[in-house]
Amino acid sequence: MTELRNNRHLTMERLLDLIGTAKVDTVIVAFTDMQGRLQGKRLHGQYFKDVVVPHGTEGCNYLLAVDVEMNTVDGYAISSWEKGYGDMEFVLDERTIRLLSHLPATAMVQCDLVWPDHSPVVQSPRTILTSQLDRVAERGWQALAGTELEFIAFDTTYEAAHDAGYRDLRPVNQYNVDYSILGTSRVEPLLREIRNTMYAAGLDVEGAKGECNFGQHEVGFLYADALTTADNHAVYKNVAKEIAAHQGKAITFMAKYNEREGSSCHIHLSLRGQDGELLFWKDGARTPLYDQFVAGILATVADFTLLYAPNINSYKRFADGSFAPTTIAWGLDNRTCAVRLVGHGAGARMENRIPGADVNPYLALAAMVAGGLHGIENELELEPPLEGNAYTSGRPKVPHTMQEAREAFSSSAIARATLGDEVVDHYANMADVELAAYNAAVTDWELHRGFERL
Repeated sequence: MTELRNNRHLTMERLLDLIGTAKVDTVIVAFTDMQGRLQGKRLHGQYFKDVVVPHGTEGCNYLLAVDVEMNTVDGYAISSWEKGYGDMEFVLDERTIRLLSHLPATAMVQCDLVWPDHSPVVQSPRTILTSQLDRVAERGWQALAGTELEFIAFDTTYEAAHDAGYRDLRPVNQYNVDYSILGTSRVEPLLREIRNTMYAAGLDVEGAKGECNFGQHEVGFLYADALTTADNHAVYKNVAKEIAAHQGKAITFMAKYNEREGSSCHIHLSLRGQDGELLFWKDGARTPLYDQFVAGILATVADFTLLYAPNINSYKRFADGSFAPTTIAWGLDNRTCAVRLVGHGAGARMENRIPGADVNPYLALAAMVAGGLHGIENELELEPPLEGNAYTSGRPKVPHTMQEAREAFSSSAIARATLGDEVVDHYANMADVELAAYNAAVTDWELHRGFERL
């Protein structure tokens, strides 16, 4: 029997029993795509039981070769008109079976992707992460991670927001509610349902708090092994949007919705032995292994920024004095740096402050593991911590445009050695598609500045 992640997950046997008694009539079979979205099918429970469990199910391989608007685009080796847009097989991961209490009689199971010959689809985000975690496991270690994901909520439906061009929307708070109990009380029906639904779905909920931008909030979850954290992150992001829609609201995980504070996804990461042995802390201090891991992260920031900041909008968040990092540096509990070290003993961990809320957690965690292992394998020396204001330190900068990040990623020997040419070429093409679309667009900013005055 597959070992459950916790007792709120379901075994396959239990799911099939619930289907047999009509307590579950819908099973969502889903994987995470390049953009970090859940894609898949809603299956009738009996069909899932009779056909999918014994024989499997498939989906078109174009799902890993489209832009954010689901347009088929050129440049992907795995999927094209010339290749006929064939299928990928969905491999059910029974560890991820969960009930979704915000939907009637519905369960979900997340999947890996393989080709019809059962070889892995190496460009799949989940496969990219598991490949890096296999490297960690080969050393007898495990990676633990937690993601802190912010969003902005609005008192409008998604349909009304679309019709308004996503402009002049009313946020659920009209002032800065960072840590405000009154401010979160105003939004508690939404926050409470998200917390309770996620707990019932197998996530370990910490709590919710207000943030700086108007209507901005964060729901926090306890750390777990890196794959579990990425799986939970993808489910939470999808479910939070669904719950908001059910309540006549809309939330966005854009990295930078407006000119105020952006929405981040700080990622905490540490390594431990498979038996729980502490690897980052010994005799009251950081270990050399910890320092090498952090040095590797810093040395590969430019190489992997495209995976930390995967959209054009991601780069608008990198602004001095905004709590979003612009400088490649580390500090002890210093929120102006790209990497912040916090905690001690079992709580010792590094925080990557580069990713925004639009990040694909599988890709970002894979990049962090690859970078950290690069530091360990090459015994990189960690520079002294930056003290004071990183924004004015004169240190090297995080890539500030997608074009810059794309070039660094595509030309990176480290990225190609750790992730593989197929992965690097695939995600470099994703960047090319987005850059071409952005460069062809005429924006409101251009119309405002140029329609009459130029």
